[in-house]
Amino acid sequence: MAKAVLLKKTLFWIGVAILLFVFVFPIAWIFVTSFKGRVDIMVPTRIFFIPTLENYIYEFYKMPLLREMKNSAIVTVASTALVMAVSLPAGYSFARFNTGEGHLLFFTLTTRMFPPAVAAIPFFFVFRNWGLLDTHMGLVLLYLYFNMSFATFLLYGFFREIPEELEYAAMVDGYSRLTIFRRVIFPLIAPGAAITTIFCLIFSWNEFFFGYIFTRTVARTVSFGLISHWGSVVVMWGPMAVGVGIAILPTLIGGWFMQRFIIRGLTFGAVKG
Repeated sequence: MAKAVLLKKTLFWIGVAILLFVFVFPIAWIFVTSFKGRVDIMVPTRIFFIPTLENYIYEFYKMPLLREMKNSAIVTVASTALVMAVSLPAGYSFARFNTGEGHLLFFTLTTRMFPPAVAAIPFFFVFRNWGLLDTHMGLVLLYLYFNMSFATFLLYGFFREIPEELEYAAMVDGYSRLTIFRRVIFPLIAPGAAITTIFCLIFSWNEFFFGYIFTRTVARTVSFGLISHWGSVVVMWGPMAVGVGIAILPTLIGGWFMQRFIIRGLTFGAVKG
């Protein structure tokens, strides 16, 4: 019996180690490559090498990485703030008042069902006529359009887990709907709102397709800027590793600090008393 338990624990930790290796190794390899010189990069199996900062110097002084990071930050924060400002009342309305009798909610979800490439051409012509190509506002509107349905659907599920009796009790005490939402409902769905915000931030930060089509120089995002290291003659692996490593840092740091809310948000409503 003891041997069977020991075997299960051993297999469990072996599985954990394999999963950690699969997820951590690519990230670690990117950061290690960013400190390699050109010769060392051409020998992937070389573990011992003399670290160099030439890739970082090239990326920060000869490539517009900082400007691209700034553009991505502006678009990501602005679009996510607008998404949450629209999706919170929309999700609450769908959950409590059955707005549109389910038809409006389904219509909202359909904007997320079709491939983004289908909407690229009509959006491109509209943005060109409105002067929104290669602007922060254009990307903010695009990310708002595609994230709003996703965020509304997530928040709709979280709002449905809140018992309506809590609101009725607050109404008896004389609270208005707005006050109830602010003081009673929102604190209860804060974990769900946090996980929704994180998903929207990650999508907007990592999004490449629309950034590639609708921007060129002024509003170019960091995900689009990474492909500039790939030429027809040479591939700048070192600077590319620097750009990739710096580009994934915000999501890694944000996920680390928000992991408590992520776990609470994903398990919200899973257990009922």
